[in-house]
Amino acid sequence: MIDTPITADLVRGGGELSRHDGVTRLHRLPLPYREREADAQLRMVERQPSGIRLSLRTTATVVELALRATRVSYRGLDRARGRVDVLVDGERLLSHPLSEGDALELDMATGAATSMAGEADVVRVDGLGSADKIVQLWLPHNEQVDLVSLRSDAPIHPVVDDRPVWLHHGSSISQGSNAAAPTEIWPVVAARRADVKLRNLGFGGSALVDPFLARVMRDAEADVISVKLGINVVNLDGMHARTFVPAVHGFLDTIREGHPDTPLLLVSPIFTAIHEKTPGPGSFDAEGLRTGEMRFIATGDPGATARGRLSLEVVRDLLAGVVRDRADDPFLGYLDGLDLYGADDFAARPLPDGLHPDSPTHQLIGERFAAAAFGPGGLLGVVRGR
Repeated sequence: MIDTPITADLVRGGGELSRHDGVTRLHRLPLPYREREADAQLRMVERQPSGIRLSLRTTATVVELALRATRVSYRGLDRARGRVDVLVDGERLLSHPLSEGDALELDMATGAATSMAGEADVVRVDGLGSADKIVQLWLPHNEQVDLVSLRSDAPIHPVVDDRPVWLHHGSSISQGSNAAAPTEIWPVVAARRADVKLRNLGFGGSALVDPFLARVMRDAEADVISVKLGINVVNLDGMHARTFVPAVHGFLDTIREGHPDTPLLLVSPIFTAIHEKTPGPGSFDAEGLRTGEMRFIATGDPGATARGRLSLEVVRDLLAGVVRDRADDPFLGYLDGLDLYGADDFAARPLPDGLHPDSPTHQLIGERFAAAAFGPGGLLGVVRGR
């Protein structure tokens, strides 16, 4: 077997690679932002490689990837492990569930955290045939990953991929929470439908209109850009209407410094019943935790929207207003999140934890986004001549 160093030219959809104790660590945010401006939550999720994949051209009949994952688990709650999806010439061959790795177990009742060490997982794909092919290994969207080794029985080469780059920023829904596998999260579904290269800056709990995230996007390669804002601001009760609107304008202004003519789509939140009329902060449902279920609730006062507090209904109106006020930007558009998942969808397929869609609903959202944004007449579709 041949050992191939894991270098940046084999990795797609990521920010930076770093070396630690002989392994390759993946980051979706560049330095210095992840150390200087990110909080503990963002530092955790930026190391979860949502949308990142190894892309290899090879005649190998066997490819083997060893990786060491770190998962966050909650005492008393059963959470599915991350997976590695293996695609050969664009078709998914297998979805490998992780079973090893390190764990950080949190006790939601006491706040205590317990670390547990584990071994590396090995994803082995054999019987591939000796023809030249492209093998993609999509890494878990919901666990931190260090890459240990990449081995094969024939040489591995980087893949030349000149497709347009879609740069997307959003919340845990964009990162893929509650989806079962990395190619089942809605941005990957949409990217594969639209035939574009995804860089996913969806960060759980962290789409908070941070100025430094706008600078990351300003400086990143992109042929088309989308920004999905609102749910985390409401969850956190992090802004009022007075501060939210100028913050969004400033966020877009910063992106425009690096991408003055790039198609840019502002996307509002999908339907989320707990926060439609009720501001945050959001919280865990204590009764659900006692019965082994994770559910989210809103704890704010619905009447407080009259005093500037944000519900999702208010956020959608404000974001649509931001785009109207920037009518002099012909490359800026607005997509209502209710067109991706609305009240009727919630009635037919409710969000399992009250906040995040499951895999079939991610599929639905991804298909609708691809049609609305990349399809005929869609703002982002210009990159494919649609």
